[in-house]
Amino acid sequence: MLVAAAVCPCPPLLVPDVAAGAAPELAAARAACTDALGVLAAARPDRLVVVGPAEQSGRGPHPEGTRGSFRGFGVDLDVRLGGEKGAVSERELPPSLAVAAWLLERTRWSDAPIEGLGVGEPLAAERCIEVGRDVVGQAERVALLVMGDASACRTLKAPGYLDERAAPFDAEVARALGAADVAALKSLDTELAYQLKASGRAPWQVLAGAAEGADLGGELLYEDAPYGVGYVVATWS
Repeated sequence: MLVAAAVCPCPPLLVPDVAAGAAPELAAARAACTDALGVLAAARPDRLVVVGPAEQSGRGPHPEGTRGSFRGFGVDLDVRLGGEKGAVSERELPPSLAVAAWLLERTRWSDAPIEGLGVGEPLAAERCIEVGRDVVGQAERVALLVMGDASACRTLKAPGYLDERAAPFDAEVARALGAADVAALKSLDTELAYQLKASGRAPWQVLAGAAEGADLGGELLYEDAPYGVGYVVATWS
């Protein structure tokens, strides 16, 4: 059963070492993520599942102890998903889960065993929902840390350039995540999300499947679009 969820953005720029001189610009987002992880800890889960978008090589389960790295972003920084007691994996964490691992290390997470799950951005909504249902069947009290960004098309300098559909899309995503609106997340337009480069669509729909029948309430902690990319932090409890 899902007892709590935290939704966080996953840009590597969230990590100060990667952001360098631009680090202060995401200070509020980092603080909101810290608060969101506090909600997960307060729920006393038996298991924490971290879900984030991944390319082909990073999809599927990542056991506790899996390593990640920010070397591809020019920074000599390694992270580990959970404690050293975890299994050794030859695969590295995808960037979204590496950011999650950094957040968890930063807050010294030790409240429950951790498992990572990388999901492909093109994964159909129905399959995402099924994955969410399966995830919460793993333990009596499951918490989710859901990583993903909203649109990347909010400004002319955004990675996806300016798209007038981006702001309304992000506003609905923020509303749905802040209200724990499972039905709205299930019905997100997959094609539109792809066109707007919203990497969080599939993880959010995994959350929707996991939250069926859980009757959780939501709270929006942060919503902004620095660098023209929509970042949302929310909690469900």
